Amino acid sequence: MCTPMWAGGVGSPRRGMGPAPTDDLFARKLRQPARPPLTPHTFDPRPARGLLLRSGSDAGETRPQTPSSPRARAHSHEEASRTAGTPTRIFTDPLVLLGLPAEEPEPTFPPVLEPRWFAHYDVQSLLFDWAPRPRGPGGHVEASSGTLPSAEDPLISSDLLLGAPGFVSELGGEGELGLGGPVSPPVPPALPNAAVSVLEEPQNRTSAYSLEHADLGAGYYRKYFYGKEHQNFFGLDEVLGPVAVSLRREEKEGSGGGTVHSYRVIVRTTQLRTLRGTISEDALPPGPPRGLSPKKLLEHVAPRLSPTCLRLGSASPKVPRTLLTLDEQVLSFQRKVGILYCRAGQASEEEMYNNEEAGAAFMQFLTLLGDVVRLKGFDSYRAQLDTKTDSTGTHSLYTTYQDHEIMFHVSTMLPYTPNNQQQLLRKRHIGNDIVTIVFQEPGSKPFCPTTIRSHFQHVFLVVRAHAPCTPHTSYRVAVSRTQDTPAFGPALPPGGGPFAANADFRAFLLAKALNGEQAAGHARQFHAMATRTRQQYLQDLATNEVTTTSLDSASRFGLPSLGGRRRTTPRGSGAELQAAGALMWGVRAAPGARVAAGGEASGPDGAEVPCLLGISAETLVLVAPRDGRVVFNCACRDVLAWTFSEQQLDLYHGRGEAITLRLDGAPGQAVGEVVARLQLVSRGCETRELALPRDGQGRLGFEVDAEGFITHVERFTFAETTGLRPGARLLRVCGRTLPSLGPDAAAQLLRSAPKVCVTVLPPDESGRPRRSFSELYTLSLQEPSRRGTLEPMQDEILEVVQLPTKQLLRFCLKDDSGPSGPRELTEERTEFLHSQNSQSPRSSLSDEAPVLPNTTPDLLLATTTNPSTPGTGRETPPSQDQPGSSIDHEEKGDPVPELRASFLPRTLSLRNSISKIMSEAGSETLEDEWQSISEIASTCNTILESLSREGEATGPEPGSLSEKVSHLESMLRKLQEDLQKEKADRAALEEEVRSLRHNNQRLLAESENAATRLLMASKQLGSPTTDLA
Repeated sequence: MCTPMWAGGVGSPRRGMGPAPTDDLFARKLRQPARPPLTPHTFDPRPARGLLLRSGSDAGETRPQTPSSPRARAHSHEEASRTAGTPTRIFTDPLVLLGLPAEEPEPTFPPVLEPRWFAHYDVQSLLFDWAPRPRGPGGHVEASSGTLPSAEDPLISSDLLLGAPGFVSELGGEGELGLGGPVSPPVPPALPNAAVSVLEEPQNRTSAYSLEHADLGAGYYRKYFYGKEHQNFFGLDEVLGPVAVSLRREEKEGSGGGTVHSYRVIVRTTQLRTLRGTISEDALPPGPPRGLSPKKLLEHVAPRLSPTCLRLGSASPKVPRTLLTLDEQVLSFQRKVGILYCRAGQASEEEMYNNEEAGAAFMQFLTLLGDVVRLKGFDSYRAQLDTKTDSTGTHSLYTTYQDHEIMFHVSTMLPYTPNNQQQLLRKRHIGNDIVTIVFQEPGSKPFCPTTIRSHFQHVFLVVRAHAPCTPHTSYRVAVSRTQDTPAFGPALPPGGGPFAANADFRAFLLAKALNGEQAAGHARQFHAMATRTRQQYLQDLATNEVTTTSLDSASRFGLPSLGGRRRTTPRGSGAELQAAGALMWGVRAAPGARVAAGGEASGPDGAEVPCLLGISAETLVLVAPRDGRVVFNCACRDVLAWTFSEQQLDLYHGRGEAITLRLDGAPGQAVGEVVARLQLVSRGCETRELALPRDGQGRLGFEVDAEGFITHVERFTFAETTGLRPGARLLRVCGRTLPSLGPDAAAQLLRSAPKVCVTVLPPDESGRPRRSFSELYTLSLQEPSRRGTLEPMQDEILEVVQLPTKQLLRFCLKDDSGPSGPRELTEERTEFLHSQNSQSPRSSLSDEAPVLPNTTPDLLLATTTNPSTPGTGRETPPSQDQPGSSIDHEEKGDPVPELRASFLPRTLSLRNSISKIMSEAGSETLEDEWQSISEIASTCNTILESLSREGEATGPEPGSLSEKVSHLESMLRKLQEDLQKEKADRAALEEEVRSLRHNNQRLLAESENAATRLLMASKQLGSPTTDLA
């Protein structure tokens, strides 16, 4: 009888003979030895790569060796029981075993970089990680295609472009990838998400097409460190590798007049993301009067950085120059772009390279794109072309766009080699370009990117001409990029066009080419090259450009601290929220508003995305740390309002769009910090949630326009009782934002919903509706057309000048004794003009005649006189109602009408000029000038009253009126001269104050430099020095 073999070796672990072998699986299952005690199992969230996850299949875990035989696999738990008893994970989601849909894991909050109140300078600093994740396949972790996965899987094609494995095709209509999916491209002054870089300073949009994926924060060292007193430390960290740190203490004037100290910090590691920013001295632990030592500062700012590895950088001028080169290697304002010419019926690489001459359609396209230049003697950017011996051709295409020089490698302008199918002289240049424009004549075959055999060409812009060499020439565009190249703008319109052959298409195509090359820098190949270059620079600095002074020695032996002045009194709690840079919170964000309105929970507009929220004095951004892209941005001046609960906040911006932010931590703590920050950097305020019942007739009791502004609230209604006022703005109706509803759907809800719950934005302090900056910008662009609609109306009103004098005065003064009948239409038109400008600030010159804006004609200025109270007005004599009464009065010896008619426009013009002077004078005008203005105003009112009583016997004589008007004009000229002189004196005084401040700062810097040099000289001479650290 033979002995059975067991998984643990020869012989059975049990005593006695083994059971007879059988093919019955149930019997074999019962005959298994007793199982060891069950170990606890954990069910982690399921990763995206598979439904089931065996133990040890995660990255970083050791997978146990699988026994070969079935019996050994059946009893392999015995071997596992003899090893260390670590909990094993069998399945990540138990619902999968039952055939049920897997439960979606709740997204986690991304970790926030330490220290807590570090104000980041740019987006790259927000993404800085002390423990970067290991690189994925190919060595790339943050490169993302930037589009939805569902849009990348199919190989979509068109008549311009064929889909290919390893490439992503864009045929038009993709839009910009934002929070929750594709969104429409932003309009100026808003920036595309990929164009946001610097956060501490305003980043304005100067053209229709923005440049994207540019690390503009790379100029931080040049702007705030280079040429100024600062300290550099280099070293080799055991975890981070070579490290370079730059520190500088900065002193500024606070808003309250005191001095504010802060520390600017740069930490460079081998990863391409650099920590750049500022931390206020009030957010640091108390230190000595001269400021913290470098060691204490880095212990707080960079706790994961080993201080023992750092050495003080040498004083060689090579050090700052190398740091400039290291930081700004990603900034380049010289680009080269290849252009391939594809004739009708062509599609392959060899066919395009072997086109010897350019056709008429291609030449028309090149002329639109740039200028043909002679290479010999060309002194601008040449892009590796020969400018001495014409070995690379005699001419090329060159242009400039948004401070960038662009040299095109045009296939037909490069040397042509007969009987050479490869055309290596052409491919040597175009094949090394990252971006290639493929121009197709009508009738060309679709372009396939796999026909191009090159390791450098990552982006192809396919341009198809339609009706070339005609007045109706147009172009269509398609884009093909490698999968590891993120998406870039400007976004293509649906269908890829058509684009007219004009300057706008040129700007679009050049911006697309520049953004494509910048985006390709995130691809694996170029990312690895940049990382190696950066590592070499850091290695050289840490090895060859350091002194023997360590960070510990710097503090112990009195190395000059980062400051030279005594710390001022702390500004109190909340001072850390006043930084100019971006403060950061970890959030889960989703589009739409979710905080309950009036007790009703609103439905989500999209899944929550883990993001880093950064709020600076200029910009609010949401950055997805997984792929390193900005998913949402808006200027702080575009923030309208917010609604918050203990751990959630709805943020309204722009035209009333909303996003929801869910924050981690103690209830109310993080939300309170974000709200306090928003109150400091924006003009927004907290919303009000109102539940509006209907009255007995089913009305809500208020009127609203198409933009959501409350125009009228009825008295003694529920709407007025709840606090609704004219000028308020509806942001959300029945749980949905107004931009998502539209005017018609919102009006339908307000008319028919049984219970109306609204989110209201109160008006500002002056009662005016609140608008975002982008809305005001759009209105300012529409203002000229709106003024143009008023011109015919003003022309009609000028006809009033031709009326008789008495009739004109009564019309202007709106007296109850004024004539009626045919003039009612003109009076109504004047009333309408006055009502359109009723929101303008009124002057206190006269209670009877407030002043209209300057755009109102001078003749209409008196129409704002308060009408007399009913019952107190004089009765009109019957003779004044007759049309010919005024003419008869003039024939009875009245003063000359032409003379009186000339007084009125001059007097009204004087009053209008006075209103302009008052608006320009401001609140700092001297008392005697205000007194002069009041005297002129009272005299004008006297003249107007005298002219209104022209029918009375006591009317003023023409001579006295003429003298008074002339005197007023001379006084007005003198007043204008005095105001101009005061402005000039004020400007000179401000310039002198600025000069004194500049000289004071320069003297302070010189004294600090002198003290530093004296201390270093004393050290070299060996004299004893006191510890200043």
